[in-house]
Amino acid sequence: MPKKEKKTVINTEIPELGKPKIPSPLKRCIFFDDKEKTLVNLAEEEMDSGEGGGEYLEFEKAGPRAFTYFDPSKTKCAVVTCGGLCPGLNDVIRSIVLEAYHTYKVPSVLGIRFGLQGFIPKYGHDIIELTPTMVSDIHQFGGTILGSSRGPQDPEEIVDALERMNVSILFMIGGDGTMRAVKGIVNEIAKRGLRISVIGVPKTIDNDISFVTKSFGFDTAVDKATDAIQSAHVESVGAFNGIGLVKLMGRESGFIAAQATLALKDVNFVLVPEHNFEFDGEHGLLKSLEERLKDRQHAVIVCAEGAGQELCENTGRKDASGNPVLCDICDLLITKVKDYFKQKDMSITLKFIDPSYLIRSVPANANDRVYCGFLGQHAVHAAMAGKTGMVVSRLQARYVHLPLELVTMKRKKLNIHSDYWRAVLESTGQGHLRNDMEEGL
Repeated sequence: MPKKEKKTVINTEIPELGKPKIPSPLKRCIFFDDKEKTLVNLAEEEMDSGEGGGEYLEFEKAGPRAFTYFDPSKTKCAVVTCGGLCPGLNDVIRSIVLEAYHTYKVPSVLGIRFGLQGFIPKYGHDIIELTPTMVSDIHQFGGTILGSSRGPQDPEEIVDALERMNVSILFMIGGDGTMRAVKGIVNEIAKRGLRISVIGVPKTIDNDISFVTKSFGFDTAVDKATDAIQSAHVESVGAFNGIGLVKLMGRESGFIAAQATLALKDVNFVLVPEHNFEFDGEHGLLKSLEERLKDRQHAVIVCAEGAGQELCENTGRKDASGNPVLCDICDLLITKVKDYFKQKDMSITLKFIDPSYLIRSVPANANDRVYCGFLGQHAVHAAMAGKTGMVVSRLQARYVHLPLELVTMKRKKLNIHSDYWRAVLESTGQGHLRNDMEEGL
């Protein structure tokens, strides 16, 4: 009799610094109790064991509590942004500051400059005081008013800095690397027996963090990506056998490429990290592209930056965040396409567009601004209640408290056997993936 696969035990308890005893200063407010839970079907998050239906987990609801752990009048907060830029960073900062000052009347919110480096004395970065006046219009600009940096820093030095500054609450906005750093800082705080709350706000433009249904900045990224695709389409139809190639973000997950493809429906081939493809052969990309040009005389290709890594040489290097340095798949793709059609004696015009940094640095759109506002508010509510070692997240349209272990468990990826991916393939009609679509669904 075959062995049953062992189920992953997932603990959804949120650590607390102590029992909240101070009546909340919030008036005319609906308070949430920690006993009120949100039930989530793990099958919808693709985290179930696959044995006999979906498993369910209960998560704490995000929102204000009737009692706070910290005395608001004596609480000092700090905010830091880490990793790459993403639309909405300034909106989250603004929301945290306004909520802390206006709702809880805290006396001070510090801004840590240039990521985790800002805690370390040798870098010499200044600390700034974040006030409602200072942050009043930062949501109109992209990037982060605090600056950012990549790479790990010593948790002991970071906690030393928190003690020197007399900080009670630290808000850390960043990706999975930042969330792992949160764990290290929380562990060091616990080792010293300190009462400092650390709350994570998950940030990734690639939308690839587990148990975060949609990350902030994703909607804005898709909006801007469609602008680039539209330009590529115009370029492709403007020349006989015109090819527009657009490179989009997505190191290990192709959500931006897939969503932008569905939004515009001008894309003929979409390449993502989750689905291997071939250049050559009957069902290869080059043959399919040739058939498309013979049929319609133009084509648009969207390529996520992490697609096709198995087709090019592994660099073997890592960036400051510890991520593998990817080979340039689009550079290889351009060479392969030009060589192929040269051998076929077919004239083509290929235009390449890489809007990555333009997309990362723009202000958030209206939907993302609303989302960032909720994340900032819920982060402050959680921290004031004495929660720590957790992140705030929107999970299936509900805001919840997540343990750090869940968001760092694995990277979220496209399910290429889903109705969503089938819709993408139907939108593009890309012939070289039709067999895979039929077999997988």
